[in-house]
Amino acid sequence: MEAIPVVQVVCALIEDAGGRLLLAQRPVGKHLAGLWEFPGGKIEPGETAQAALVREIDEELGCVAVPGAALTPVTHAYEKVTVRLIPFLARLVDPAARPQAREHAALRWVTREEIAALPMPAADAPIVAEWAALRQGGLGEA
Repeated sequence: MEAIPVVQVVCALIEDAGGRLLLAQRPVGKHLAGLWEFPGGKIEPGETAQAALVREIDEELGCVAVPGAALTPVTHAYEKVTVRLIPFLARLVDPAARPQAREHAALRWVTREEIAALPMPAADAPIVAEWAALRQGGLGEA
């Protein structure tokens, strides 16, 4: 039996001034197409998780992000790949920046209530729960 590869991935929980999170919709033709996720991507060899986050947000959204506090990493086995997802609270350097969907079907700013109604990858569920708990308690500023 062939071993399932483990892919190291970072994601950014980018909040706007009103506390909404930026989500990106996976494009048609990609694994988990149509689902909503936190922007981010694979960590390249020799790259730190924080550097990968900055690079991926620039590539995917055309914005400069500053990584803040790291949340609890999540490892999730999908059918053909296992993902180790490393989430960070993050903010955009320019709060007036308008992220562009360069690699996604769409982008959307969502509230805590709205995020619960959107279809997301299974690996993102514990991250959403941790973020909601932090925000409920007023902790974890980026």
